[in-house]
Amino acid sequence: MKIASVEITHPEKVLFPKKKITKGEVARYYESIADKMLPFLKDRPLSLVRFPSGIKNKGFFQKNAADYFPDYIKKVEIETEEGTNIQVVCNNKKSLLYLANQNTIEFHTWLSKKDILRKPDKIVFDLDPPKNSFERVKAGAGILKDYLSNKNHDPFLMTTGKNGLHVYYSISRRKDFDKVKEEVREYAEELVQLYPDLFTTNIRKNKRKGKIFLDYLRNAYAQTSVCPYSLRANEAAGIATPLAWDDLAALSAADSFQLPVSK
Repeated sequence: MKIASVEITHPEKVLFPKKKITKGEVARYYESIADKMLPFLKDRPLSLVRFPSGIKNKGFFQKNAADYFPDYIKKVEIETEEGTNIQVVCNNKKSLLYLANQNTIEFHTWLSKKDILRKPDKIVFDLDPPKNSFERVKAGAGILKDYLSNKNHDPFLMTTGKNGLHVYYSISRRKDFDKVKEEVREYAEELVQLYPDLFTTNIRKNKRKGKIFLDYLRNAYAQTSVCPYSLRANEAAGIATPLAWDDLAALSAADSFQLPVSK
């Protein structure tokens, strides 16, 4: 099976057993969404979440580019505490489909681009709700939007395809991750002070007391955030989906957007 000149091997392999969604259908999804997804992937180092035997079996989080990846898969050298590693960059449909053929279900991007790795151009807040409280996380997203707008940012909204919501915005690449993280930490702490019954920044789940975890910690060097339009490795086959703010009120769940059941 070929899609956009990429050979999709074993397209009949089932990756999502509950919905019977196959590897070929996953590849076709990424082919169909590529024009919308690629601007969010462009020039950013990637981490891949791969499930060679489907989501019911153990997958793995891959940061390093494999030696066998073809030459047309672009790469970038990353400084690490241990030295360096090489990560994938996906700037075109052919690369996206090759990675889908490697049983990649989830794509997670850096918040900076390959030319200035230590200075982010994107900030993400992950609103992680307590169990069975999606209406509260919707309310929290609306409050966060107003708060960030008052700070002269232009926030955007995205479902995660799993449990919560992301609120994100663009910044100019003038400050390094350490300075940016300090700023967003101050934002998060101020929100907790303003809405102590709604938000918490406590990492430990058993200390959150039914509050929304306002996760700002991913705004750091080498951290990643799920890419808009990426599939998620859950039984719903949820899709991380950007939304207009006007759509928030009608949203029923973070995994409202899903890959359809195989026919």
